[in-house]
Amino acid sequence: MDTTRLPTLVDELIATARDAHSRRAGHTLHGNSARHLRQTVIALAASTELGEHQSPGEATLQVLRGDVTLTAGADEWHGVTGDLITIPDARHNLRANEDSAVLLTVLAN
Repeated sequence: MDTTRLPTLVDELIATARDAHSRRAGHTLHGNSARHLRQTVIALAASTELGEHQSPGEATLQVLRGDVTLTAGADEWHGVTGDLITIPDARHNLRANEDSAVLLTVLAN
């Protein structure tokens, strides 16, 4: 069984995101194409946006650190450290209002 220190990983990924041209960084903790459950930590530097994209299926977003906004059409959800957002089954985008890291959990079809 693997154990990951999330605070340490978040520190590392946020530092990487700040220096990256894309202003983001990610690390898959669990899962791959052969698994049904996938968990990925995504770090975004302040004011960075993951542009509009299709919902990955049944999924949640846990804010590990920071302040983010998830937008789907006219609907908007705001999340801060500790919040859990259910991702809608619709095209959406994610914006970091400050340096942030989220845990994306997806149940693949």
